[in-house]
Amino acid sequence: MLPTRISKLSGSCVVSLLIGLVGLPVAAAPPDPGAGFGSIRGRVIWSGAEIPRFKDLVPQGQAERDPQVCAQKRAIPDNALIIDPRSKGITDAIAYLSDPQGDFFETEVTLIADAPKVTIDQKNCEFLPRITAMHTAQELVFTSSDHVVHNIHLSPLKNYELNQLVAPEGRLSVRLQAERREIPVQCSLHPWMHASIKVFDHPFFAKTGKEGTFEITRIPPGEQRLIIWHERAGYLTEGKSRGIVVTVTPGKVSDVGTIKIAPEQIKESP
Repeated sequence: MLPTRISKLSGSCVVSLLIGLVGLPVAAAPPDPGAGFGSIRGRVIWSGAEIPRFKDLVPQGQAERDPQVCAQKRAIPDNALIIDPRSKGITDAIAYLSDPQGDFFETEVTLIADAPKVTIDQKNCEFLPRITAMHTAQELVFTSSDHVVHNIHLSPLKNYELNQLVAPEGRLSVRLQAERREIPVQCSLHPWMHASIKVFDHPFFAKTGKEGTFEITRIPPGEQRLIIWHERAGYLTEGKSRGIVVTVTPGKVSDVGTIKIAPEQIKESP
């Protein structure tokens, strides 16, 4: 039987076998997908002593149009400036590179493969999310979870203007070119509904989370220009739309520190 034959192998045979294995090639470890790249991170916070309170866009039960859906179960809040009361972190600022230098083809391919579509839903008569950052090769899909007719009105500078109805629980697919400024979005049927879209021709962008933090990864090394923008405060970095120069080092994180938004920087909500 096989176990008996194996157990009767002589010691010299085992030694010869081990010596033979030493000479065999060893499989190489898979390449590190982040090798040769660096990252930029930072944080956007509120510098005011108090957290501002904004009036609801539509109080519960007071929608002038489609009240059976809009603000029927809860008020529609003004989400143009979201501040975490504990950390004072600001959500939905967008950090991105301007005219990034170096080869980033693989990073671009990975982004598009991982997320070929970006979705903006219309729910409770709000655009969710309110702020979207995307690559021009990604498909933008507007969906509607509401049982009412909505309207998608885009007002770009470079792209074509879009003004189209979306049926209840319908969807609309859009392709957009990159633009230097944000693209305003509105529902003409429900005028309190606003959103903004930033479209890039590169993969180096990120939105801030609840605590105001962001990190842009897999950036080619060298000097890169970073811009941070917020819907209500505009450009936050020195140099405004030119941004600041950040030196990216392979395998390292370049921390730009804390960027503060002061009360006097806040513009009126659209």
